[in-house]
Amino acid sequence: MISRFFRWLGTDLKEIGLTFAEGDWKTKLSFLLMGFGQLLRGQIVRGLTMLALEGGILYYLLDFGWGYLKNILTLGVVETHKEGRRTVYGDNSFLILLYGLLTIVIILALIYLWRVNVRQNREAEQRLKIGKRLPTNREDLASLFDKNFDKTLLALPVLGIFVFTVLPIIFMICIAFTNYDVTHQPPAKLFTWVGLENFKALFGLGGEGFGGTFFYVLGWTLVWAFFATFLTYFLGMAVAIMINKKGIRLKKLWRTILVMTIAVPQFVSLLYVGKMFATDGLVNSYLLKWGWIQSAIPFWDNATYARILIILINLWIGIPYTMLIVTGLLMNIPAELYESARIDGANPFQTFRKITLPYMLFVTGPFLLTQFIGNLNNFNVIFLLNRGRPQSMSLTNNAGSTDLLVTWLYKMTINDSNYKIAAVIGIMVFVVTAVISLIVYNTMPSVKDEEGFQ
Repeated sequence: MISRFFRWLGTDLKEIGLTFAEGDWKTKLSFLLMGFGQLLRGQIVRGLTMLALEGGILYYLLDFGWGYLKNILTLGVVETHKEGRRTVYGDNSFLILLYGLLTIVIILALIYLWRVNVRQNREAEQRLKIGKRLPTNREDLASLFDKNFDKTLLALPVLGIFVFTVLPIIFMICIAFTNYDVTHQPPAKLFTWVGLENFKALFGLGGEGFGGTFFYVLGWTLVWAFFATFLTYFLGMAVAIMINKKGIRLKKLWRTILVMTIAVPQFVSLLYVGKMFATDGLVNSYLLKWGWIQSAIPFWDNATYARILIILINLWIGIPYTMLIVTGLLMNIPAELYESARIDGANPFQTFRKITLPYMLFVTGPFLLTQFIGNLNNFNVIFLLNRGRPQSMSLTNNAGSTDLLVTWLYKMTINDSNYKIAAVIGIMVFVVTAVISLIVYNTMPSVKDEEGFQ
C-alpha cells in the first residue's frame, strides 16, 4: 500500500510539472492565483469560486490560524499569572491544539483545491488545443443539479461529519499524547506533549500503573459482550421458534408481552430495576418477608452476583429484539425444506441444526457482529443499573468490578478529569472493536460465500 501511494504521488507530481512546463501563461499564473486561468478562458463561475476559496483560506490562515499553528509543537509557553489583583491570561493549550489541528486540515484542503485548480487548467487547455469548446457558466451551474448533483447533495453532510465527528476524533487521539488532566487545566495551566507515556501507564509500564485495572476491565468487557450477544441471540431465537410453532395459541399476546419490555425507555426501566435489587430494594425486602433468606443478598456489592445479574437483566431487554427479527426471518424459510426433512426422518433438533440455524446465521451474521460491537460499548445497561459497582481496592481511578471500558472512560473523564488516559482508553476501544470486526466480518458465511445458501 505504501509503495502504491508513492507511485501515485510520483505520477501526480510529474503531471503537475508537465502542466507548468507545457502550459501557457494563463495556466502558469493560475499556479499562484487559483481560478485565474478559468477566468481568462471565460469560465467565470469556476474561476470566481476558486479565487474566493483561496482568498478566504489565506485570510483565515494569516489572520487567525497561524497564531495557533505556530505554537502547536509546544502547546503554549506563556502561563496564566497574577499581576497584583489582575489576572493575565497566557496561552490556552486546549485552543492551540484544537485550532492548530483545524488549521492543518484547512491547509490540506487548500492543497487539494490547488491540485483541482491545476487539473482544471490542464484539461481546459487540452480541450481548446483539439478544437473542443469549454463548458459555459450556465452548463457548470446546471451540472450541480444534474451529473454533479451527488456532490451538491453531499457537500453539507460531509462538512457536518467532518466538523462534528472527524475533527473531534483527531483531537481525542492527540490528547492521548499529552498530559491533559486535572492538574493541567487550561487556561489556568498549560498541558504539553508527552509522547507514549500515557500508553505506557495504561499498560502498566509507566508511573501511574493502570495495567492491572485496564486488563481486568478489558477482560470483563469481552466476557460481557460475548454473553450479552450470544445468550440473547440464541434465547431470542428459541422464543421466536416456540411462539411460531404450530398449535401455539395466543401468539399475538405473547409477542405483545415481550415487546412491552422494550416499549418503556431503558432510562426508566433500568434505573427502576437497579433499585429493585438494591440491598434495601424490593427483591430483598420480599425475600426477607417470606423467610427465604436470613439477610439481604448483596446483589450490587458482590462482584460475581453483580455480573451474573447484569447479564440476566440484559436478557430481559435483549431477547424481545432478537425475537422480533427472527420471527420475520422464520416466515421466509421455505416450508418445503422442513417437509423434506420430515420425510427423510429428521427429528426437530436435526431440523433446527441443519436448516433453521444455518439460515439464521447466514442472514443475521452482520447483525450479530453489530450487536457484539454494540455490547462492547453498551453504556446504558451497566451505568444505569449500578454505575459499574462494586468498587474494588485493587482497581484504580474509580474503576468498578462491572465497569466496561466505555463506562470507565466516562468516570475517568467526568469524575477525575483524567482526559489523557481517557483518550488512550478511547483509542484502545477503537482498536479492540476494529480488530474483532475485521476478523469476524471476513469469516462470516454471508461475506465469504454470498451464494452459498441459495
